[in-house]
Amino acid sequence: MIRFLARCLGLVFLAAGFVGFVYDGARSIANNTVTVSSVSEVASALLKDRAASLQAAVEGSQPALWKFLGAPLTVCPAAPAALVLGLLLLWLGQSPRAGIGTLIRP
Repeated sequence: MIRFLARCLGLVFLAAGFVGFVYDGARSIANNTVTVSSVSEVASALLKDRAASLQAAVEGSQPALWKFLGAPLTVCPAAPAALVLGLLLLWLGQSPRAGIGTLIRP
């Protein structure tokens, strides 16, 4: 069940990363300059006020966690981050491989 969920979320994040690349590419062509949307821009567009409250909650309880992990992740480009997260989830959700010397067929 967990592997199925990881694979489904992995495929969703891969699709979101592809859509992000297409969106950034179309926006770059329209503006005649390279524009890349960051994770914080996407989070603020999707979550509206909850993104700021999540940041405030993490900063208030664990400022070191936000400084070293949260802030750099919100500045990174959204499309490659979604692709990497999708690939990681697909890798985690793959079936276990048969060991060496194990019969696969009876």
